[in-house]
Amino acid sequence: MEKKKYNISVEATLEVIGGKWKTVILCHLTHGKKRTSELKRLMPNITQKMLTQQLRELEEDGVINRIVYNQVPPKVEYELSDYGKSLESILNA
Repeated sequence: MEKKKYNISVEATLEVIGGKWKTVILCHLTHGKKRTSELKRLMPNITQKMLTQQLRELEEDGVINRIVYNQVPPKVEYELSDYGKSLESILNA
């Protein structure tokens, strides 16, 4: 996959956290780890498909960490990465 080049940092930031749902997801994760079902409950208007897609994109961009617990049934939680935590001031503005 080819790395994108940006002329200004705002372009890069908007690429990472832009969109209708990403900022909402990130705001919920500023309050701590959340499971997919918890996020879905907090955002009843998002479809499961869109939530999964947005979480994957945020993980690929290094904004969130996906934590998989080795248990049955499987348990997965999401939390802000260090990079994601650095965006908190932007999210709270």
